[in-house]
Amino acid sequence: MKDKLVVLIGGGGFVGRYVAQELLAAGARVRIAQRRPRDAWFLKPLGDLGQTQFVAADVTRPDSVVAAVAGADAVINLVGVLKGDFDAVNAGGARNVAEAARAAGVGTLIHFSALGAEADSASAYGRTKAAGEAAVRQAFPDAILLRPSFIFGREDQFTNRFAAMVGMGPVVPVLRADVRFQPVYVVDVARAVAAALADPEAHAGKTYALAGADTLTMAGLFRWLAGATGHNPTFVELPDAIGALIAALPGTPITRDQWRMLQADNVAGDLPGLAALGVVPTPLATAAPAWLVRYRRHGRFGKLAA
Repeated sequence: MKDKLVVLIGGGGFVGRYVAQELLAAGARVRIAQRRPRDAWFLKPLGDLGQTQFVAADVTRPDSVVAAVAGADAVINLVGVLKGDFDAVNAGGARNVAEAARAAGVGTLIHFSALGAEADSASAYGRTKAAGEAAVRQAFPDAILLRPSFIFGREDQFTNRFAAMVGMGPVVPVLRADVRFQPVYVVDVARAVAAALADPEAHAGKTYALAGADTLTMAGLFRWLAGATGHNPTFVELPDAIGALIAALPGTPITRDQWRMLQADNVAGDLPGLAALGVVPTPLATAAPAWLVRYRRHGRFGKLAA
């Protein structure tokens, strides 16, 4: 990838910053395209002089995407929303990026979808992610589709959110206690992207499920987080009727659509995964304690529960 120009659509986000690090380390020139480019300026020190570029782009505005991908060797679309206008971003935005990449003669397109992207999904998120995949395949048949499970990392809204809940009090409610998922480390996701770009012909037109080393239930995750942060609350597994009611109320931590997403397991299935891209998945227990330490009662000086 030395001196290749790679455009990261949404590159200043949680996943994008790790992908950028991998690409910059490999010698690629990286153009970060997002609605507010200044929000990604923190990436500048990661590259050499002239190795990073920043442009304004909105996937719902085709003209801005066309300008952002001009001259690119590869394009990576990281944009997606968990609430808001699903159709405009997850489906329409994916189409706009794929069509712009094709028109610009881009050699490789990597599109981030999600596990659970199915046309008959109970959630609008899952349905629009599936529609986005279909649109990408139609416009750019050789695109590489990546379907990650829940992604964890230092800045995530996954382990941090739940670890904070575990430390809030003596009783912690748990929704959908038996639903299963395979959380994947953000560094492994970035390495998978770099591997696909390093040999695009081998991966062209394929779909990969990016799932981690551990298969956990929601209840199992909460118990593990409690042990990792030195807390010992009582966990109360809420019945679905109460969970649905909570999701229907305004201002709660979970939306109705996210509740619908939790009705199905979020696991890899039969698709090829990280191993097919030469990446060994990192267990949650290997990486997460490095940032979960702040959720101990006295920080890194606090004792873990026996």
